[in-house]
Amino acid sequence: MGLSMLPPLRIRYGRMQTSAHSPDPGAAEGNAQLVRRLGFWSTIGIVIGVTIGSGIFRTPATIATRVPDPMLMLGVWLAGGLISLCGALSVAELAGALPRTGGWYVYLKEAWGRLAGFLFGWSELVLIRASAAGAIATVFAEYLLRSIGVDPASRPGMTDYIAAVAIVVAAVTNVLGVQLGAIVAGASTVAKFGALGFLVIASMLLGGGTGASPANFTTGGAPVDAGLFGLALISVLWAYDGFADVSFASGEVKDPQRNLPRAIIIGTLAIIGIYLAANVAYLYVNPIGVVAASPLIAADTMQALFGPVGVAFVSVVVTVSTFGALIAIMLAAPRIFFAMAEDGLFFKAVARVHPRYHTPYVAISLAAVLGVLFVLTRTFEQLADTFVLSIWPFYGIAIAGLYKLRRTRPDLPRPYKVPLYPVLPAVFVAAVIYLVGNALIADPLWTGVTFAIVLAGVPVYISLFRSAARQVAAVSGDSSRPRS
Repeated sequence: MGLSMLPPLRIRYGRMQTSAHSPDPGAAEGNAQLVRRLGFWSTIGIVIGVTIGSGIFRTPATIATRVPDPMLMLGVWLAGGLISLCGALSVAELAGALPRTGGWYVYLKEAWGRLAGFLFGWSELVLIRASAAGAIATVFAEYLLRSIGVDPASRPGMTDYIAAVAIVVAAVTNVLGVQLGAIVAGASTVAKFGALGFLVIASMLLGGGTGASPANFTTGGAPVDAGLFGLALISVLWAYDGFADVSFASGEVKDPQRNLPRAIIIGTLAIIGIYLAANVAYLYVNPIGVVAASPLIAADTMQALFGPVGVAFVSVVVTVSTFGALIAIMLAAPRIFFAMAEDGLFFKAVARVHPRYHTPYVAISLAAVLGVLFVLTRTFEQLADTFVLSIWPFYGIAIAGLYKLRRTRPDLPRPYKVPLYPVLPAVFVAAVIYLVGNALIADPLWTGVTFAIVLAGVPVYISLFRSAARQVAAVSGDSSRPRS
């Protein structure tokens, strides 16, 4: 998972615009300040770059611990990929029909009303972004220590403090200039792609000389608990998350009705292929027990192939990759918050921009403070699980909105329609229900706390935003949307 490669924005006094100096006749309707400059291939690059973050380099150990059978471990990755593909095929219809900046927020609001949209933004502010920042910063710290020859398992306190400092540095970088953040985030995509590709090819070509064996796929397995399989699926979905985050920048994609659906689907298929290949490489070189005991599995695989040089190489690459993803976590936030602010559904103070640097410093600072708090009090597994449990239910609710919008908004242009409707959206929604139900059974305390924090947004909405949102809707003539 990683939220990177979104195009740089210049945010000035509460309005969001690209850095272009003149109006663009192709600007998004309803977002005239956004210029459509992302083509088809750039949009695919965003889908892939956003999704591949820290997950593929860190979660295999968690998954192997929860599912200690090599073929079932690969099965979890495949299942997560197929679930994500069902979601991608479904959200592509929403992206084509509602190509406006805000992505999931827009889909939730259009289908289920302003409260649903607000709860998503509220969760982004108090849970989702902080959990993601904490998890990615943890992987950054672990690989940074490994790159200088320090075993992070022997220095857990040091790992936490380095992760906290990384969050602060990423926040300061984004406050000082969004362009700088975008450059670092984009550069990290090249690094992580190169590292994954090199690791897979080297494992297949050179693994035989280091003890790698196809027998690793059929030996060393242990019984798998059904509840732990569900928790392993949560970890996998952390790695796959981001397949539709390009929709946050829908207002900046050229010909969005055509390019958004195609890019989301093709990008997701490519990610499934990359992830399966990487896990095959991990298991080919390392038995399942070694994978389970190796939080830094990419480094340990390169250690087996190339010794200390390989460890240093991949550790530096992953460090760069995760830091770029960390910066991008805060780079993407304004697209959601500003879309909400335009609808009267968000705190004006949070959307405030710096008078000198023209960046949303309040939102960035708040996300950094929460991220530091999370990273100092939660493990990587807890942070990743919290992220998935706080955002994937919204994905399921948004995809369920397809059924409602087909019935209540038949006038919406739908240049792409999800195939095998209504089956594929139902598969995705059912998977989300299973995910939530299993988490409630396996870890009721923290799952309950997570949902309680999300639902705490209901009284906030009722007391602070419901009246203002209705006034904005009345002024804009937005009478076709559901009221809440």
